[in-house]
Amino acid sequence: MKTIKLLLVSFLVVCVSTTNVVASQESDKNSVIDQAYPQAQAEVLETFAAIGGVIVAGAGHGYGSEYMDQLISFHAYGDKFVEFNGGLAFDSAGNEHNERQLFGEDLEVDGVIQFAAKEGSLNVAVYFGNVANVTFISDFILMHKDYGEIRVESLITLLFVKTKGEWKLVHEHHSPVAVPVTVAVSE
Repeated sequence: MKTIKLLLVSFLVVCVSTTNVVASQESDKNSVIDQAYPQAQAEVLETFAAIGGVIVAGAGHGYGSEYMDQLISFHAYGDKFVEFNGGLAFDSAGNEHNERQLFGEDLEVDGVIQFAAKEGSLNVAVYFGNVANVTFISDFILMHKDYGEIRVESLITLLFVKTKGEWKLVHEHHSPVAVPVTVAVSE
């Protein structure tokens, strides 16, 4: 029995190794990275705009408001969901709390002055027609109850998966924008 298991494992290793070699020798012309999914991209952008609309409409209307419920409905919470924000990692419950707290409670009513991506920074990459990576630099101006007007410039990645016909967030990553560094090149 041990011999059969060893032979099966060896066979699988050879198959996987051979497949990887053959795949790496093929042209990347038909690679999933190069394929365009214009319909899916349009759907993701529509979902992204809807998320922004709910945030703008619901700002300051309460933790448990219908707007915050709508915002949360754009997420596919579960064991795989992770948010990275402020150097910390949050699970589904943590992300839900963060979003309800910031947009529902911490902001003044109608406290979203601007909810936009920096010009030229929005990118939507769709893979297999059902996974989308949205990246952008935020250009948000918010009216915070305690701090007044604040500008939020962050590097943001939103990972969407299409499930049951709808695009849902499965991961968020928010990082501060570093001060650009100019490097002089000597000749």
